[in-house]
Amino acid sequence: MASRLLTARFCEGVKPTPGKQIAHPDTQVRGLELRVCGDGRKAWSLRYRNREGKQRRLALGAFPAVDLAGARTAALLHLGRVAGGADPVVEKKREVEQARAQALITFDSLADAYFEACERGEWQPKGKPQRPRTLADSRACHRRHVTNVIGSLPVTDIRRTTVRQLLRGMVAKGIEAQTKRTHAFIRQVFAWAIAEFDDEVVKFNPAVGFSPIGRVKARLRVYSDDELRTLWNGLKSPADLVLPGKTGPLQIGMSRQMAIIVQLVAVTLQRKAEVAGMHERELDFVARTWLVPGARTKNGWPQLVPLSRLAIDLIEEAKRLRREMGDADGRSPSNEPALIFPARNDPNQWVRGDSITHAMRKVIPALGLQNLCVHDLRRTGSTALTSERLRVTPFIRSKVLGHRTDAGGGASVSMLHYDANEYVVDKRDALERWAKLLAEIVGDRGPDLAANENVPRGEGAPKSADPGIHHFTRG
Repeated sequence: MASRLLTARFCEGVKPTPGKQIAHPDTQVRGLELRVCGDGRKAWSLRYRNREGKQRRLALGAFPAVDLAGARTAALLHLGRVAGGADPVVEKKREVEQARAQALITFDSLADAYFEACERGEWQPKGKPQRPRTLADSRACHRRHVTNVIGSLPVTDIRRTTVRQLLRGMVAKGIEAQTKRTHAFIRQVFAWAIAEFDDEVVKFNPAVGFSPIGRVKARLRVYSDDELRTLWNGLKSPADLVLPGKTGPLQIGMSRQMAIIVQLVAVTLQRKAEVAGMHERELDFVARTWLVPGARTKNGWPQLVPLSRLAIDLIEEAKRLRREMGDADGRSPSNEPALIFPARNDPNQWVRGDSITHAMRKVIPALGLQNLCVHDLRRTGSTALTSERLRVTPFIRSKVLGHRTDAGGGASVSMLHYDANEYVVDKRDALERWAKLLAEIVGDRGPDLAANENVPRGEGAPKSADPGIHHFTRG
């Protein structure tokens, strides 16, 4: 648009052009423009060239909030500064960044911004976006161990001694296993802040420069047969379990739905979070398999889990309880595939892993047991598989557990890149025999298990579960 001497009357009466933005330059102040958008909005801007000759455009405000006289005065002031070597656009951008940095004054606000950057894929410390499972673990770590201690502290007040005291406090509470993860999480948040804000928020990373706090001891606890029997039978009616209280016995508040998750961990030997997130679309009751997608496994690879009769019975019970829970809440059942273990308050979210852990901390003492947790069930089954009771090879045991491989050296390379076999027949045989042993231990042998007792080793899977059908490419 040709330049013209702008007037207040023109600025008020100029009409928009639908679908276009038209600039009306002012001849009185060089570079000043009234920009009229297609939707009728009007705003002032100043075009200029900085010392390096790069053209810039600086926003001066909306019309009529800023009138013609005010726009000309502001434009002349900025042009005078440009003549002196300043660059108002760069300065304004720096002010915005500083204001953003000032808003991130506490560790919690810094952590929230860090999580957002990770979710958008902008922060990739290892050259790839963080997996949802990793982010979920970091959020849980922040929620349980960090926010109540340093969450409200200004980041400039957090020193190495602050981080060390937090980690030592965790060790004093007996939660050494999470200390290393918490240390790594704090270190990553500060590393991101330094990279993102160029020392404008924090000057150094207070989570580096000192040795790890606490030792991560490999847990070796397994359930004895008696303990396994006590737990299994107690989980059949968790509503009956109580703990002593000041005014009398207190119910532990564990639902049968959550108890089934724990039992399925024992039967399938998969992780509690993987079981809790089980979805109907992952299940094939004809082939008797459960395919856990890589997005929900610890190592990021899909895991094919053959299902024993005991596992299927438990899943069917969970589905029935889900329908009853929906009826009680007034939700009509849907024909769409759904979560097997939906959270009570949100059918689109599964039961949280930390909720299961919290409930089990009450179940164990209520049953008269000590020093046991959900993950010990995986270790118990794993130990039984390679014991003289079942004599499964360590390699197949590793496949059952969803570990990458027990091979090393060249064999490891071959397994990682050149073997897409899921060993489903061998895994099915191992899990069928473990389910049979588990049922014998806990005294819970239904007619289906009794009928399958004499199935020859490796021949218990139906034809549809032939291993060739279940090969798939990883990644």
